[in-house]
Amino acid sequence: MREEGPSGTEATGRRRWRPYGFGASATVAIQIARHWGADVHVATRSPREQAQAEALGGLDQRTTVVPVPLDAAVTFAPAGDVVIRALEALDRGAAVAVNAIHLDHIRGFSYDSLWWERSIRSVANVQRRRARPAQLAVAVPLRTEVEVLDLAEANTALTRLGTGQVAGAAVLRCAVP
Repeated sequence: MREEGPSGTEATGRRRWRPYGFGASATVAIQIARHWGADVHVATRSPREQAQAEALGGLDQRTTVVPVPLDAAVTFAPAGDVVIRALEALDRGAAVAVNAIHLDHIRGFSYDSLWWERSIRSVANVQRRRARPAQLAVAVPLRTEVEVLDLAEANTALTRLGTGQVAGAAVLRCAVP
């Protein structure tokens, strides 16, 4: 069975991939993309996130300009402008996968951004046959960071998430009476 890489591309040769947004989901996606042999081009302003991306095998963390056209991109940020930036960084025939539960307005953009069969797709409702979390968990040695906080600290957790102070995922512990 052949593995499929980012955006449904076959995992052969070097692929150029970029996450837009750097949270818990992106850190897992980076590890899977690296396992598939992709060159992962990360851009983040946070020095802590730059170090984390580098530790995961990410390239060029300190620049917003992609040095080469991308074969695939995934947007994790809920900003429509990020989708357009990702689309404009793609190579011919490549796709942007929008992985956001909520997304603000996507502004109008030039048809040239879609030209050469570039595409935008949503991954909010993944088909069961394409989701293989159990197989990936066995095949890819994933490293995750989880910070557990009490439910009473929910506001603190949200503030820390919003300001980039959580290294991976924040989980709220609910006490059961």
